[in-house]
Amino acid sequence: MDYGTLIGNSFTYVKEGIIDNVNKWLLLMIATLILTIPLMGYIMNVYRGTKPAPGVDSWGKLFVDGILLFIVGFIYAIPVIILEFLTIGATIATMKSGPTVMMTGLASAGILAVLMIIVAIIIGLISPIGIIRFARTGKFGEAFNFGEILATIKKIGWLSYILALIIVAIVVGIPVLVLWVILIALTIALPLIGVVIAGIILLIVLPIIAVFEARYLTQVYESAGTV
Repeated sequence: MDYGTLIGNSFTYVKEGIIDNVNKWLLLMIATLILTIPLMGYIMNVYRGTKPAPGVDSWGKLFVDGILLFIVGFIYAIPVIILEFLTIGATIATMKSGPTVMMTGLASAGILAVLMIIVAIIIGLISPIGIIRFARTGKFGEAFNFGEILATIKKIGWLSYILALIIVAIVVGIPVLVLWVILIALTIALPLIGVVIAGIILLIVLPIIAVFEARYLTQVYESAGTV
């Protein structure tokens, strides 16, 4: 798998489809402003392999697709949410206990925290393929068809797939981290104006990052030769 080509193609996809098309970019900003739901619906269109970047139209469908994508993401997140609450609960209970019970409680909280991380990693591996399968087939159950999901990852190659996810996490994560530092600095330095500026910057940048990552993951999925 040529990761450089994946990144280059994703950047070209965003540049030619959105950055060079101001009207489409503005519409995606509006889609982001509306609780990001229409933006998520637009991402579903990207997952379907639409080339070049699709138009921002059929808003009703964008809302429906966005809500469905949110539901799928939430279902995937449920195990992590449960484990997080259990970890927090065990930690709080430990703080109210005696020394002996405290040691046992801390150990339990630690085990739960480790388990939560492991589950989060597993979900992070399978959910992108599941979501793209849902986008391609239009069948909600395909988002959780773990047999087909694992078969697709096997076709891609587990090592290639994991490296692809790590690379996109770095490529997207570093600019996002820098952006958040800038936004936090703005809100601290200029409490009122800074919040407004930070919000505008997010509206401008978030669609670009989201579409870039979606196109990258779509190419990774398509490398398995799966429709």
